[in-house]
Amino acid sequence: MSDDRQSVKTYVPAAQKQVWQEHADQLDMSQSEFLRTMVQAGRRGFTTPEMGVTEETPSSSVDPRGSDLETRIERALERGPCTWEELVEVVVGDVEDRLEQTLDTLQDQNQVRYSGRDGGYVLTDE
Repeated sequence: MSDDRQSVKTYVPAAQKQVWQEHADQLDMSQSEFLRTMVQAGRRGFTTPEMGVTEETPSSSVDPRGSDLETRIERALERGPCTWEELVEVVVGDVEDRLEQTLDTLQDQNQVRYSGRDGGYVLTDE
């Protein structure tokens, strides 16, 4: 089983990005996680209670972010048998995505930069 992760980029007005970032912060999510969740929610035909519409899914106890370990493992296994390494990738892949998104955000805010001379990411002086 191969569950390669791919980057998707889009361009939105700065005001829209700010609204999404604020909503993601309220839900304690990264922007990447927030957008993934909202796209999946839209594809399933429901919105969150915060948006003023009740959920149409049968169970509201399910973690909508799919972030708990059991849920992620069960979803992977629903697609078929997985090796240990494939299950590790299911768990670690999300962490890698969140790390990349967080570093992108910190770089956009000029709080962190990559320095080849220093051998990695460093805090900026700003």
